[in-house]
Amino acid sequence: MMVPPNSVVFAIDDDSSVRKGLARLLRSAGYKQEMFESAADFLARPPHSGPSCVIVDVQMPVLNGMDFQETLLQQHREEQLVFITGHGNIPMCAQAMKAGAVDFLRKPFRADELLQCVQKALARSAEQRRCSTERNEARHLLDLLTPREFEVMELVITGMLNKQIAGELGTAEKTVKVHRGRMMQKLGVASVAELVRLVQRACLAQEEKSKIEVSKTKVP
Repeated sequence: MMVPPNSVVFAIDDDSSVRKGLARLLRSAGYKQEMFESAADFLARPPHSGPSCVIVDVQMPVLNGMDFQETLLQQHREEQLVFITGHGNIPMCAQAMKAGAVDFLRKPFRADELLQCVQKALARSAEQRRCSTERNEARHLLDLLTPREFEVMELVITGMLNKQIAGELGTAEKTVKVHRGRMMQKLGVASVAELVRLVQRACLAQEEKSKIEVSKTKVP
């Protein structure tokens, strides 16, 4: 079993005997782990910088597991959740899974069953962080473009030729070539295919592209 580097498994349960049992199990499986008595205690901790999984009991005082999941979503947190419960039902399970939970286990559960869920959660968390890093790097590169270079880029990825782009923008073809060359150089790509992949990594929604454009000073 491969444990992602810098990963931590957290567990939240108001039952001290459950926390002790989970700590022993996770430690024996080679995971770094931290236990919390309440969701509030966990939320008071700074977010972990690496892959993470949170095993959380559904039924807890003050902030229950379902509300905890909603809080993480509202705060745009990336922890992967594995729910454990002795009082779960199908609608509750469906709600948790729809909101992105890795699994929903009923107590008593088998040790190997939980460890499989933890492994899956950490793998998902590591992949999510990798994609997030790539997305942020791609967006940073796109931020380097001038408004005109950004416009040229948008047309290039549609497959338009320089002459067609010039007609669309009402400028000379040689001017488009200059903007296109600078754009490709800034982004560190050598082909349209590479450019398309970079834009896909940035996951730019239309409204986000608009924000980038209006935040820049328009130049001829």
